Amino acid sequence: MRALLIATCALLALPVLGVWAAWLGFDRAAADTLSHLSATVLPAYALQSLWLALGVAIGVALVGGGAATLVALFQFPGRRVFEWALLLPMAMPAYVLAYAYTDALQPSGPVQSSLRGVLGGDTTIPAALWPDVRGLPGAVVLFVLALYPYAFVLVRASLAERAAGLMEAARLLGAGLRRRLFEVALPLARPALAAGVLLALMETLADYGVGSYFGLATFTTGIYKAWLAMDDRIAAAQLASLLLLVVASLLWLERRAQSRLRFAGSRGAGASGHDARPVVLTGPAGWLATAVCAAPVLLGFVLPCGWLARLVWIEAGHGEVGLPLARFAGWAWHTLTLAGTAAVLATLLAMLLGAWQRAEPPRAWSWLRSGARIVSLGYAVPGAVIAVGLLLPLGLVQARWPGSAAGVWLTSTVLGLVYAYVVRFSAVAMQSVEAGYARIPVSIDDSARLLGAGVWRTWRELHRPLLRRSALAAGLLVFVDVMKELPATLLLRPFGVDTLAVVAYNLARDERLAEAALPSLAIVAVGLLPVALLSRAMRGR
Repeated sequence: MRALLIATCALLALPVLGVWAAWLGFDRAAADTLSHLSATVLPAYALQSLWLALGVAIGVALVGGGAATLVALFQFPGRRVFEWALLLPMAMPAYVLAYAYTDALQPSGPVQSSLRGVLGGDTTIPAALWPDVRGLPGAVVLFVLALYPYAFVLVRASLAERAAGLMEAARLLGAGLRRRLFEVALPLARPALAAGVLLALMETLADYGVGSYFGLATFTTGIYKAWLAMDDRIAAAQLASLLLLVVASLLWLERRAQSRLRFAGSRGAGASGHDARPVVLTGPAGWLATAVCAAPVLLGFVLPCGWLARLVWIEAGHGEVGLPLARFAGWAWHTLTLAGTAAVLATLLAMLLGAWQRAEPPRAWSWLRSGARIVSLGYAVPGAVIAVGLLLPLGLVQARWPGSAAGVWLTSTVLGLVYAYVVRFSAVAMQSVEAGYARIPVSIDDSARLLGAGVWRTWRELHRPLLRRSALAAGLLVFVDVMKELPATLLLRPFGVDTLAVVAYNLARDERLAEAALPSLAIVAVGLLPVALLSRAMRGR
């Protein structure tokens, strides 16, 4: 099994290694290209990407971590609703939020028109009073609204397992609420919070739709310009390798911090019994908690869905929506099967990798651990660059062996598309599963080893039941991410296999937003079922 996992990691690392291999073809022309970029646009790319990542990290930590803490540890009006409602923005792609809010808040839109009517004038509202949403601050807000569920899911799962019981024990020892919260609960959730923020950062750095639509000079838009506008895939891959260096540094810092954490003890009766009830918030504090949890749901799901539904209703009333509704079933089926297959494969791979890495010495170098680290970098690479990293090695193979069938199996096939999904989103499942492994005491593995259980039996009988919630969270995160994936799907999908995300993007790109609203809302509808299942599982029902 270990050899099979090493071979799987090598196969999944091929596109990432293909990006790095672009430096092997470095010549004078490539050096001139990089020199020109460094002297002109590269500093702007790096600076704006830095500000975007910093804003998203702070926002996701505050919104996702704060909402998870309130829902997991406190009782307030509407808490049972927010247990599942705060997951809803996971099904809303960031680029759909960008289209919806840009259309709603533009100068000719109803919001500014109504505001001008209230102010008693017909002129454009000054930018100081109404900033343009199509800018860096607007992009930060939209990314936070779309990505905070990463932190919410992981932090809530972490707090629900043991924080309530330990907070009750601290209360019996005389600790106040503030001390219990900041010295007991939040340190327990730090690995999960860091993993959620890291996932959001990698998604932000790899995004192209929002940055392109808003005209942001980010690193990712620069990669796409180098590839699509300059028609230089080698330069694009070299720029992507610089982005990989940043993400690799983030991963190294996070893993170093998590290696210093140790969790001891087991989940006792107090964690689920009557002694571990949530802290009741009454009066203004309770309603403030309700408002804090309601804001991201309204801004990240309810209002955008309402606006898109309004567009559909208006266009349908005018008889201008010409999409063949009967084809929605085919688009939805393609989306479900592709996303489900990738989610199952990525989650299973993450759990097996976690089990075998856990059985190895923690500080010893191994092929398996190194392969897993390389695979985890795939999430930071834009989908189109992964396609380039896949096509470049295939081109070399076919040039060396003209009769090779590798291109036939992986180019414009379902197999190649699922392969790209697993490469792209294995890190999502690995982060969630590893956060779950961090909460399983190592003494459990030591006891199983002393009783003669091997790695496979330990995983099957001990780890798998204990990681049920983390595995469900990992599967949902991968499922929804695959549903929203655009670049890799656009480049690698077989002829006639369109997903809901591809249809929505193509229509929105052509400014047919009312027609794009239909598949966009369908993405949300398809994502409601796994959201409901995850919420039910996290409530322990």
